[in-house]
Amino acid sequence: MTPFGQRLRELREERGLAAKEMAAGLGVSAAYLSALEHGKRGKPNKRFVHRVCQYLGIIWDEAEALQKIAALSHPRVVVETAGLSPEATELANRLAGRIGDLPQEVVARWLTELREGPGTNTADSSTKPTE
Repeated sequence: MTPFGQRLRELREERGLAAKEMAAGLGVSAAYLSALEHGKRGKPNKRFVHRVCQYLGIIWDEAEALQKIAALSHPRVVVETAGLSPEATELANRLAGRIGDLPQEVVARWLTELREGPGTNTADSSTKPTE
């Protein structure tokens, strides 16, 4: 599941909407909405997130937060380490190979450190979704 998929499901459930009903309101198939919620589709484009916000009546800060979450929700990323230290390349490769085995508390701790650390930027250009 991606951060966007998780939040989308939460918003839908908070409003008591069935996936089929929300999908129809957004003009997408229920299968597509389900795939988004389960992280089986790439990150949604800005236009789709805007439609979600309109459909659910989300405005201002919450809409901006949803756009930021969407930007961080590609289930498959490439980390570009060219020009970085050998340690940075090793870190990226080790993380790629072991992320599925990390305990949730370790993932949560590292994510908190990355969110709060120096140079924090939610649209970090060092990670790019694959095509």
